[in-house]
Amino acid sequence: MIEAEATFDGTFPFAPRFSSAPGFRMHYVDEGPDDGEPVLCLHGEPTWGYLFRHLVPVLSQTHRVIVPDHMGFGKSETPEGRSYWLQDHIDNLERFVLALDLGNITLVMHDFGGPAGMGLAARQPQRIRRIISANGPTPFGHADLPERLSANAQLSPWFRWIVQAHAGGVLRSVLGQLGFNILSTLKLNGFENNAVITDAWLSAYGAPFSNPAECLGAIGWAEGFALGTHQVEQPSPAAIEIIRDKPALAIWGEADRTLHAEHFLPMSSELFPRAPIERLKGVGHYCFEDTPDVVAALIRDFIRRS
Repeated sequence: MIEAEATFDGTFPFAPRFSSAPGFRMHYVDEGPDDGEPVLCLHGEPTWGYLFRHLVPVLSQTHRVIVPDHMGFGKSETPEGRSYWLQDHIDNLERFVLALDLGNITLVMHDFGGPAGMGLAARQPQRIRRIISANGPTPFGHADLPERLSANAQLSPWFRWIVQAHAGGVLRSVLGQLGFNILSTLKLNGFENNAVITDAWLSAYGAPFSNPAECLGAIGWAEGFALGTHQVEQPSPAAIEIIRDKPALAIWGEADRTLHAEHFLPMSSELFPRAPIERLKGVGHYCFEDTPDVVAALIRDFIRRS
């Protein structure tokens, strides 16, 4: 867990806040007017709220921007004796949202923030106003999800590595040293913008994983895929009807080598057939790092229009 006041040479200047509602010390950023419509930004693997550091100042001029760190990531606690499967992260997120009593939420989701956010939407559809996925899957009652995941895993270096490392018994030991191999992990997933790499940047992404005990979140997400223990939330027919009528936007970096557009963008199109899709050439999996200004502008303008 990173020190609460750490700003990484001023690149993450937001006041730290904490909630105990999920049963552990969950860190979150809360910027913008208190009465502003909330934008809930959900990160994935192996990142944290730092991923959204360029988006927060853009949206917080008019909206209340809330950026939690999932259990085992960022400035949040990494408790022992807890499981780190998808359903656990959905549980934590729901408790967090209910504790803050958030409504009219605009979801901004990246990587496994997608299934976590859609899990929240399945449980609390009446609290969601808009859905924005940026290189993040939006599973929501898709019967063919296992086939999509399997087809994608055959193309993805990251998922192929997970399967091989788990079979070889080295997944936990390698990811247990994530603080030292963070850059190679990000590159394996499809990080393209080398110009952004600085000592502060490397420190920000490596610091949450300073020892094996702090890597349980990252290990859990990968191990859950290998074991098949992640459970996608199944929405009720009523939840599907509510959510499919919401304004939605999909943003996808086409150079993503972890989540291929051909397998995951159709999920968004099927759920939101009228939703715009912005495909970004030359942009990798971490679109918020590769082209932050473009992504922030797309999100800001979409929120204004809808």
